[in-house]
Amino acid sequence: MPRLAVFPKAFMQELCKDGTMKVSEWIDLAGKLNVHGLEWYAGFLEMADISNWNRFRKEVESYNKTIPMLCCSPDFTHPEASFREKEIQKQKNWIEMTHVLGGKYCRVLSGQRRPDLSIDEGVGLAKECIEACLPLAERYGITLILENHYKDDFWEYPEFAQKMDVFCQLVNSIEHQNFGVNYDPSNTFLAGEDPLELLYRVSDRVVTMHASDRYLTEGTIEDLRKEEGGSIGYAKRLSHGEIGKGLNDYDAIFKELKRVGFDGWVSIEDGVDGMEQLERSVAFLRKKIREYWPAFD
Repeated sequence: MPRLAVFPKAFMQELCKDGTMKVSEWIDLAGKLNVHGLEWYAGFLEMADISNWNRFRKEVESYNKTIPMLCCSPDFTHPEASFREKEIQKQKNWIEMTHVLGGKYCRVLSGQRRPDLSIDEGVGLAKECIEACLPLAERYGITLILENHYKDDFWEYPEFAQKMDVFCQLVNSIEHQNFGVNYDPSNTFLAGEDPLELLYRVSDRVVTMHASDRYLTEGTIEDLRKEEGGSIGYAKRLSHGEIGKGLNDYDAIFKELKRVGFDGWVSIEDGVDGMEQLERSVAFLRKKIREYWPAFD
């Protein structure tokens, strides 16, 4: 049975850069929402203090919610082996963090799409680094989830495996019980591609999902596809918005996920226009999920 979580998409600057929002404030806001959990971000400023990890877990659990998944951004495609080794150690630390927080899913990425990096070389580097982290993940019973990502908020270059073919090549190169896909339909639009086509190609590997929605602020999808996917900075034609009112076909998405027996977490990336918007997105997804999983509560 799927479960719902929320992610503080609207407060990343405040929680991760300038510190004008405390994590406990976000917990208090999200704790009032009708969801089952709060997706965490490794880059919250207060997470640098290890003593906070268990404290925040208890604060979330005081609202009868859990922290199911940790969002983090390893950069595994750097040409220097010493840099990649440091990223592997970061990822292992994030796996430990996930364990302490009580989570079962920890995100991985491929890395940045640096100039002159060939597809085969990038896939090989990312595969090698992810596989180096899998024994620790298995020890803790944590699944590493590769997201079809666009670009970490604080990266210079877009995601190496942004494009569907590259993403699928990387996914298919790793066979392990503690590895799966975190599917984000909106990110596929940013690559100028079809989110349903990607889903049909990887649905049997999807264990978690990011739910968001995108709107065209100008032009058409065809205009977007003509542009260079993944240029530095976010596509100006697309913006985040309320879920259920954008480009994503959630009926088709949930129909396919139900077909393959999906029973993981759906984490909501929304609320950029305020908590009331996030509440409406929660209500939409609860209603929509119940259409495909009637026992959902």
